[in-house]
Amino acid sequence: MDLKLIAYMEEELKRTPLQFQRYMYDRILWNDRMIGIIGPRGVGKSTMVKQYLLSHDDRKGWLYVSADHTYFANNTISDLADDFVKEGGKHLIIDEIHKYDGWSRELKQIYDVHSDLQVIFTGSSILDIRKGSADLSRRALIFEMQGLSFREYLELFQGIRFPVYSLEEIIDHKVQFPDGIHPLPLFRDYLSKGYYPFCNLEGYDIRLQQIVAQTIEVDIPQYAGMNISTARKLKRMLAIVSELSPFKPSVMNLSTELKVSKNDVPDYMLYLEMAGMIGQLRDETGGLRGLGKVEKTYVDNPNLMYAIAETSPNIGNIRETFFFNQMRVNNDVVSSKVSDFRIGKYTFEVGGAKKGKKQLDGVSNGIIVRDDIEYGHNEFIPLWHFGLNY
Repeated sequence: MDLKLIAYMEEELKRTPLQFQRYMYDRILWNDRMIGIIGPRGVGKSTMVKQYLLSHDDRKGWLYVSADHTYFANNTISDLADDFVKEGGKHLIIDEIHKYDGWSRELKQIYDVHSDLQVIFTGSSILDIRKGSADLSRRALIFEMQGLSFREYLELFQGIRFPVYSLEEIIDHKVQFPDGIHPLPLFRDYLSKGYYPFCNLEGYDIRLQQIVAQTIEVDIPQYAGMNISTARKLKRMLAIVSELSPFKPSVMNLSTELKVSKNDVPDYMLYLEMAGMIGQLRDETGGLRGLGKVEKTYVDNPNLMYAIAETSPNIGNIRETFFFNQMRVNNDVVSSKVSDFRIGKYTFEVGGAKKGKKQLDGVSNGIIVRDDIEYGHNEFIPLWHFGLNY
C-alpha cells in the first residue's frame, strides 16, 4: 500500500467538520456492499463520506482516496483494491470517481472479485455517473443529494434548529420557531447565498460561477462528446433560462436563438437538468421522476439565479424556484392547469404577502403560499415553511 495515500487520507480527515450532517446522511444504507452518492458540484458529498468514516473509532481496514490523486497516474483503481484487500482492507471510499476514466467497468470488476470489500464512491458529474451506473445495475445503490434546505442552512450557519416537517404538517400549520427569532431576514440571506455548504466562504459568487463553468464547459461536453462551440451554446441556453424562467420552453424558438437543430434542444435541456443547472417542471403524466411533458423550466435554485443573472432576478421567479427546488426532494411536484404547482391532492399558488385566493376559487385543497409573512392561517402558508421539508 502506498503510504502517500494513507497520509492523504489522514490530512483530509483532520480537516473534516463533524458538527453538522446533511439530510442524506441518515437516508443512505451504509451497510450495502457498493454505494454511490451523486449530486451537483459543491453540495457536500465529500464531507459526508469522510464523516461516515470518522464515525468509526477503529479506522483500520478503511481507506479514503480521491480519484484525481496523482497515485492514479500510474496505478488503477482495480490495482489499489487488490493491494488493499491483501492487507486486510474492508472499506474503500473513492471520492470524485467521475474523474477516473473507465471507472464503472473497474468498480464492476472489484464488486465481482472482492466479495468482502465495501466500496463507497461519490461523483459530481451526475451525467457520467448515471451513464456508468447502468453498468453497475444490481450492484450499486445510487443516492442523489441536492443543496442545503432552508432548515439545514439555519442549523449550519445560524445555530437555529428546526425538525423536519412533512408536507402535511406544513399545511396543518405545525411549524413552530423559537421566541425572538424572525425568519424573514434569514430567509432572504438564504435565497441569495445559502444553498451551498460553502456559502460562508469569501468569494461565494466567484466560487459559484466556477461551478457553473466547470459543469457547462467540462462535465456536460465530456459526457456528450461536445466541442467548444456547442458548450458555448449550452451557456447561452442557461442564460436564456435565467432571464426568462419560469417559462414554457419553445423548441423552435430556442433552436433559432442558439442556431442548433430543434432535435438537439430537448437533449441540451436534459443535460442541464441532470447536471443540476436547471429544473424542469413536468405535467402529471410523468411527474418529476417520470417522462411527463415539460411545462415550465426553472434555474435549479435561487442562488444560481443570482449568480447567473446580469441584473437582480425577479422576486416572483425566485419564489417559485425556491418552492419547486425544496419540495421536489420528498415529493412528486407537477404542473397545475389552474395554478403554479400540484403535489398529490394539493394545488399551490405562490406569491407575495398580499397574494389572494381568487385564482384558486373552486379548487379543492388549494393552498396560497405567501412570501414576506411569518405566520400562516387557514389556506395561507408562509413560503419559508416549505424550506423545512428536508
